[in-house]
Amino acid sequence: MDQGRVVEAFRCEAGRLARAMSGLSQTEWRLPTRCVPWTVSGLMAHVRVVIAWLPGMLAAPEPIRAEVSAVEYYRPDGRFAPDVNAARIALAQDHAAEQLSGAALAQGFDATWQEVYRLCRAEPEGRVVRTRHGDPMLLSEFLLTRVVEVAVHGLDLADALGREPWMTPQAADVMQDLLLGPNSAAALEHLGWSRLRFLRKATGRDPITREEAAEVDRLGIRWLTLG
Repeated sequence: MDQGRVVEAFRCEAGRLARAMSGLSQTEWRLPTRCVPWTVSGLMAHVRVVIAWLPGMLAAPEPIRAEVSAVEYYRPDGRFAPDVNAARIALAQDHAAEQLSGAALAQGFDATWQEVYRLCRAEPEGRVVRTRHGDPMLLSEFLLTRVVEVAVHGLDLADALGREPWMTPQAADVMQDLLLGPNSAAALEHLGWSRLRFLRKATGRDPITREEAAEVDRLGIRWLTLG
C-alpha cells in the first residue's frame, strides 16, 4: 500500500482520537471497555504503547528486505499467545498507572503520535523496519497495522464512552482495502453492509450470523487475528 496514503490515514485517525480523548472527566477515564480488563485509561495507554515502538524501530538498523505484509503480521502465532497477551495487558496498565491523570495520558498520546507522524513522513518510500516480533516489514505495511490499532480501539473507546464512532474516512479506506483486497468496493457492495458495519463485524465488535459467515467464506475474505 502506498506509504504516503498510510501516513496520512495515521495522521487523520490518531489526531481524531487525540481530540476525542481530550477533556474527559475522571469518571470517564475509569469506565470499563470491552477489552477486559482495560478501563478507558488502560486501553488508551495500550494505544500509546503500540505506536511508541516506531521511533526505536526507525532508529534501528534497516533490514535488507521486507518479508512480512500487514495481513501476514496478523497471523495466529505466538504473538497472540496467552502469556504475550498478559504481558501486553500489564504493560498498558503499568503505563496508565504511571500517569498523574487522564489528561496527562491524553497529552502523552498526542505528543507520541505527532512524533511518529513526523518521523514516518520523512522516510522514503520502500523503507523497511523490523518489528519487536522480528518481522521485517515495509514501513507502510507496519504503519497500516498501527492505523488498525488506533481505529479499532477508537471504536472500543467510543462505545465505552457512549459516543458515536469517530473513525475517519482515511482510516476506514485503508482498513477496507487491507481486509478485502483490491476489489474491496465490489465485495462490500455484495455483502450489503455499510463500511462501518463491515469493519465492526470484521474486527469482532459486532456479532456475525452463521449465514453472514458463510457468505464471507464464499467471497474468500480473510479475517485478521487480533489479540
